[in-house]
Amino acid sequence: MIPASISDYRTLAKRRLPKFLFEYIDGGAFSESTLRRNQSDFERYSLRQRVLQNVDNASTACEILGQQTALPLILAPVGIAGLNARRGEVQAARAAQKAGVPFCLSTVSACSVNEVANHAGPGFWFQLYMIRDRGFLRAMLERAWEAGCRTLIFTVDMPVPATRYRDIRSGLSGGSALRRKLARAGQAMVKPRWAWDVGLWGRPHSLGNIAPVLGDNAGIDEFWGWMAQNFDPTVTWDDMAEIRQLWKGKLVIKGILDPEDARAAATTGADGIVISNHGGRQLDGASSSIAALPAISEAVHGQLDILLDSGVRTGVDILRARALGASAVMIGRPWVYGLAARGERGVAEIIECFAKELRVAMALTGCTRVDQITDDILLKGG
Repeated sequence: MIPASISDYRTLAKRRLPKFLFEYIDGGAFSESTLRRNQSDFERYSLRQRVLQNVDNASTACEILGQQTALPLILAPVGIAGLNARRGEVQAARAAQKAGVPFCLSTVSACSVNEVANHAGPGFWFQLYMIRDRGFLRAMLERAWEAGCRTLIFTVDMPVPATRYRDIRSGLSGGSALRRKLARAGQAMVKPRWAWDVGLWGRPHSLGNIAPVLGDNAGIDEFWGWMAQNFDPTVTWDDMAEIRQLWKGKLVIKGILDPEDARAAATTGADGIVISNHGGRQLDGASSSIAALPAISEAVHGQLDILLDSGVRTGVDILRARALGASAVMIGRPWVYGLAARGERGVAEIIECFAKELRVAMALTGCTRVDQITDDILLKGG
């Protein structure tokens, strides 16, 4: 198959990956109703097609949080993404750098912040959770800064982990430790390309950023145990004020779905927010991100940068998000599908797919610059 869309790369990723990894990427919480609405709700917003507008020499370049980018697009942080290809986060960061878009590294990545910096250069973003171990948290902030990161994405919608049925069934998080290990080993054996590329040659398999506290030989089970102990349900906006004091660069709070929380983020001194429901992986039944965007944009427009995450699958989705008030979008599953399917080349192809689709959508709505994408391109009432 010659892949043409994000769904095609998803198909290729499913063919290549062990089941436990694919289901972790692809799945959501509980019945996955929010996961489904994240994509379907984009279709509620119809576009005004315009003609004879001279749309030659259109540009998708823009500025995100003071950083010049080729697209209003960021590769979002995805946990253990580096297990989907050999040293996967390094490959993704290189592809993003070459394409001129930001890459955000997850706290729980397979490759450490220093490894990514050594291969992709400074300028990439870093994501962090509020961890009970505040010493580890402060140390991670220092490591990220020293590695060249100047934009911090702080995820706030995981005070407790959600139940994801697919992860239980696949052996990633369900059953006894022995059953999980046997299930994962069996799934890897029937995917020889992945077993050779990642399982054998992709070592070390430790989670780079938390290896100092887990140990170099810790695996997925130890990771889940550490995360369960270190999620912090006591966190409040006062804790975010402390993070603002500790971090000298741009601070973006990820996981906002309510206008009141968006106002609180602005008051805390954040430079931006990410409207996100964690890709439908936390509160099943929560609003889709695109449905939450208009009210949040109205509440804090002009006070901070608004990014949108969860459900973006096409360049037309980027256009809709911009028209409704977002500065840019973040994509998670799409770039990991590309990584799993074709490594760095696949991530580059995913980014180019979004770029081509956005350019076409801009031309057919009469836009030649990203700042021309406003709510005027939307059909009112639809």
